[in-house]
Amino acid sequence: MVKLPILLLLLLPLSLLTRLHSTTAFSLPTPTPTPPTPPIQAILFDCDGVLADTEPDGHRVAFNLAFQNNDIPESWSVSRYGKLLEIGGGKERMTAHWNEVGWPERIPPEGRAETVKELHLKKTDIFMTLIDEGKIPLRSGVLRLVDEAIERGVQLAVCSTSNEKAVSNLVRTLMGEERREKFRIFAGDMVKKKKPAPDVYLMAVETMGLDKSRCVIVEDSHIGVGAAVAAGISCLVTKSSYTGNEDFTGAKMIVEELGDDAATGVTVDTLASLLD
Repeated sequence: MVKLPILLLLLLPLSLLTRLHSTTAFSLPTPTPTPPTPPIQAILFDCDGVLADTEPDGHRVAFNLAFQNNDIPESWSVSRYGKLLEIGGGKERMTAHWNEVGWPERIPPEGRAETVKELHLKKTDIFMTLIDEGKIPLRSGVLRLVDEAIERGVQLAVCSTSNEKAVSNLVRTLMGEERREKFRIFAGDMVKKKKPAPDVYLMAVETMGLDKSRCVIVEDSHIGVGAAVAAGISCLVTKSSYTGNEDFTGAKMIVEELGDDAATGVTVDTLASLLD
């Protein structure tokens, strides 16, 4: 309060003193409200089909070029590759395909596993070149949701059956280095069993010190949903070109895409509403 001589204060009427106190007293500034911490702790993204629709014009093309470059008479059509996507993992897809239709002469019985591994590494290099050339864009709404999550302090991870190098390159190239640093990457070769086993998601939870009840998985396939359900983590499905007609039993929400418009698309609050 403003200091006045004691004698003057005694001579002032009570009503004036009251008014003087109310107008001259110092008050602390109203603190700027901070946005509430969202109940969701982390978003765990699948990669292929979720971040980018990589399967038909990315991985399939890279497989076929790897076959061609190694004189293997094989070319997977869009429909055949769609069928093979029911199997998690590229090396596993090649093995299952040739177990079904017969192995190429250029791949003798001895050393098949090693040859398949080498082919997959070459395929991965081709796939990364396709990413670097900008031939595979991010899906609608991915960047918007990622930026919102970063702004609100929600942790991010990619949990994929793909090669770690390919996943990291995709995130870095399509999102930028600054966003890439916000992600933890967990790839198929880091665990014993690939999706639909829950191993890669459970690894993410353990490594990042997460509470499963505060995490949401974003998937695009029934294989991924199966992994999420087995891990005991809530799951949202964003359909991709190959998975539109699959059975997504167990998913908490199914959308066509995440959406670029926050007013109508999937937001952090949307994902938080799916928590148990």
